[in-house]
Amino acid sequence: MLVDTLAALAMAGGTAVVQAAGTEAWAGFRQAVARWFGRGDAARERAELERLDQTATALRTADPAQAERARISQEASWQARIGAVLENLDEEERGEAADRLRALLADHTPDVRVTAASGGLAAGGNVDIRAEHGSIAAGVIDGGASVGPPPTPDPPAE
Repeated sequence: MLVDTLAALAMAGGTAVVQAAGTEAWAGFRQAVARWFGRGDAARERAELERLDQTATALRTADPAQAERARISQEASWQARIGAVLENLDEEERGEAADRLRALLADHTPDVRVTAASGGLAAGGNVDIRAEHGSIAAGVIDGGASVGPPPTPDPPAE
């Protein structure tokens, strides 16, 4: 199996773990991931459930200023763990494990398609738009925008 294919699969798995943590899908997804890692070994499956719970806790309790860093760190950690499992299997087991992981991801991750009309903004994840120090921030500005003092009103008619 191609190394690039396995790396992409590990990346998709790591991303899916982080995206699912804390959602309604988490319980079923974490169980399926633990079973995939456990490969029939109940003790290994329990250990993975603990790791998955630690990930969900780390993401949930991360300081807002560090949330993105926590997400990236957890994603990278799960990508490496999945990659290591695939790498350490013989070729036949690797193919079977990769197929099971693909099926798990297909079954437990939503098929999200994001579209926007011309001039629109589309996002498949979080969008954080901020305005600081009197500036303007927007996902889409349709028309003009300016920063400065408000216009002076016309004097009252007498």
